Amino acid sequence: MVWPFGSAPPCPRVVPLNIDDGREELSIRPSQLSRVHVFKISTALLFACVVVASAAEGQREVINGPAYSHYHLTLQDGWRTDAVAPFFYTQQVETEHLWGIPPLFDRWSDPSVEATETDILYPFLTVRWYGKNYRWQLFQLFSFAGGPTQEDVQKRRFTLFPIYFQQRAADTNLNYTALFPFYGHLVNRLFRDDIRFVMFPLYSKTRKKDIEVHNYLYPIFDTRQGNNMHGWQVWPLYGHNVKGLTYFTNAVDEVEKIGGYDHTFILWPFYFHDVMGIGTDNPEYRKTLVPFYNVYYSSNRYSKSWGWPFGHTITDDRAAGYHESDWFWPLYVQASGSKTIDRVWPIYSHATSTNGLESHWYGWILWTQRRIHSDPLDRVRTRVLYFLYSDITEKNTQTQEQYRRVDFWPFYTYRRDMEGRSYLQVLSIIEPLLPNNTSVVREYSPVYSLWRAEENRKTGVKTKSLLWNLYRSEVQTKPSLESDSKQMVVSKKVSFFFGLFQSQSSLDGRSVRVFYIPFGKTTKPEGRR
Repeated sequence: MVWPFGSAPPCPRVVPLNIDDGREELSIRPSQLSRVHVFKISTALLFACVVVASAAEGQREVINGPAYSHYHLTLQDGWRTDAVAPFFYTQQVETEHLWGIPPLFDRWSDPSVEATETDILYPFLTVRWYGKNYRWQLFQLFSFAGGPTQEDVQKRRFTLFPIYFQQRAADTNLNYTALFPFYGHLVNRLFRDDIRFVMFPLYSKTRKKDIEVHNYLYPIFDTRQGNNMHGWQVWPLYGHNVKGLTYFTNAVDEVEKIGGYDHTFILWPFYFHDVMGIGTDNPEYRKTLVPFYNVYYSSNRYSKSWGWPFGHTITDDRAAGYHESDWFWPLYVQASGSKTIDRVWPIYSHATSTNGLESHWYGWILWTQRRIHSDPLDRVRTRVLYFLYSDITEKNTQTQEQYRRVDFWPFYTYRRDMEGRSYLQVLSIIEPLLPNNTSVVREYSPVYSLWRAEENRKTGVKTKSLLWNLYRSEVQTKPSLESDSKQMVVSKKVSFFFGLFQSQSSLDGRSVRVFYIPFGKTTKPEGRR
């Protein structure tokens, strides 16, 4: 055999392996060993060529496929470097720096706003720094947080949800510790201003604004009191809460009324009697006996149901200007006036309103379309099987600029912004499920985005990339001298198979490189115009 890289290395002597049962087995044949050596040496030479060529290029744009690529971004004014793609990248756009090791790690930082975001196996661990404020979070359950408040009070918070909560601050009034369910005190947590508990659910006390609630054997017994308000309950047998008329001064020093209420239930959830807006010009009354009857009335609206909630309901809204009739809601609904509804669930529905809202569907989630029109915004979203296909269009009715996003899970995602910059990605496995999630884009998209196509209409640049720049093309155009509506090609670049084949053409000529050896006329590399 003729060895392609000089004299062949000596083949090892084949030694039989001794096996307990007396059989003999060969470790490897000489012909197999030769092919292995050829493959290893060829691969080493290929990567050596890539490295040498990359080093020779310096800071210029280099496209050597997944091994190493350094190139100007299409949609932003910045640079990106990929190495051993898709497993490492770094990117710089003005003051923003981003680098990642997909799918394990990514880090974004912007010193100009003192912000840093780090993800490790997102959402396993996320770290966020904004100025002096920080937050470490593990699966939304285990977290550290801290930093100054608006009053410049330093706080440090630790959470092991839902077992342990702790906060320490320079202002000791903000300190708290809670070990659920034994004993604890919380401040501004769990949608309450203050929470205290001992052997929950035996006893707890919560406060939200001026209303304080004492719970005993939660949720069975409670008493509550506040500003001109008091009440108690023995759930689910009986409960009664009453609040009188109160006043407050708004931001422009005007005194406004806050209506009172009177809520009563007996054998929850079967009987309710409610009076709202006490002391105002439009008091409201509601009485419900589930499942037989429900009535609501005020000076502006009247609604009555028989067999509530699944029976017949008639609603006359004089303030909004519409009349609605429901049978076995939501199966059959019909409304007319300022709001129109024609629905036979789950076959068909069409609803409109004078405030610019419109919805239309067939087969419930089989095909749906929702529209919001409120100048200057006109937004339409069409879905097929909810997440399977989604098409969003947002139009500025004054400037006629348009944004569009199309997701077809798991095949592709397409975006075009108001400035005419477009982006197409194939495949798109997570993005349709978690749209606008930057952590997914940074950490997971590079792994499975086999094809990318980008276009920037302002700069006239179009790029296409297959298998992490194994094939990459870039075309730059500008308006033709004959007509601004026509585009003429200024330059075109093509790179294939680790940069072993490269072609570049411009108005000055064309050059070709094969195995990094130039052929034909060599032209000065075209920059972005």
